[in-house]
Amino acid sequence: MTVVPDDHLMTLICDTCGDSVTATACVLPDAEVVWTLVSEQGWSGSPFATGPHRCPHCSLLPPPAGGQASCGDHGPGGILGIDHVDDVTVVAAAGDVDLDTGDTLRHALRHAADMGGHVVVDLSRVHLIDSTGLGLLVRAHRDARDRGATLCLAAPSRFIRTVLHTMRLDGAFPIFDSRDDALAQLSEGSVSQRPTSSASTAARS
Repeated sequence: MTVVPDDHLMTLICDTCGDSVTATACVLPDAEVVWTLVSEQGWSGSPFATGPHRCPHCSLLPPPAGGQASCGDHGPGGILGIDHVDDVTVVAAAGDVDLDTGDTLRHALRHAADMGGHVVVDLSRVHLIDSTGLGLLVRAHRDARDRGATLCLAAPSRFIRTVLHTMRLDGAFPIFDSRDDALAQLSEGSVSQRPTSSASTAARS
C-alpha cells in the first residue's frame, strides 16, 4: 500500500521518488478510497490506497520509458474507439484514466461534443480513474447539458462506482450497466439530464 493509515492520520508515499506527506484522514464510506487525500495534497494517481501515487513534482515528469504510465498491472489508459450510433457518440475508454492519459480522453470528449447529440462514455475496460479523469467527465457532462444533450456512463467497475459515490458524483451522471442499455434508453428518450452542482468541486480539480 502506498497510503499508510495511522490513527486519524494517513501517510501518502510517492511510488516514483519515495517522498511522503502525512495529513488528516477524511472519513470515507470505503477505507480503500483515498482520492480526497490525494487530491487535497496536489498528488496524482490511483484513487485507492494500493496506488500508484505520485507527488506534485513527479506528476510533472514524463511517463517511464516506453511511454507507459506507472499504473500497476493495468497498463496505460487510452481510447479504444469512437462510434456514432444515430445521434449518439460512444467513447470507449480503456486502462487507467489519470494525469498521464487525460489528454487522450479530453480530445475524444471534445470530438464527441463537436459531433453534437448525446454522449455515452463506455468505461467497461477502465480500471481506475483519478481526479483528472473525473474532472474531464464532469466538464463534458456540463457541456452536454448546456447544448441540450446528455452524457451517460456505461459499465463502470465496482471501484469506479465507489469513487463516484464517495465523491457524490453518482447522482450527477446517468449510469447504465452496459453500453447497449445506455443506447436503448437514450433512443427511447427516457434519460433525464442530471444537475452538476454536486460535481463542481471535481470539475475544478
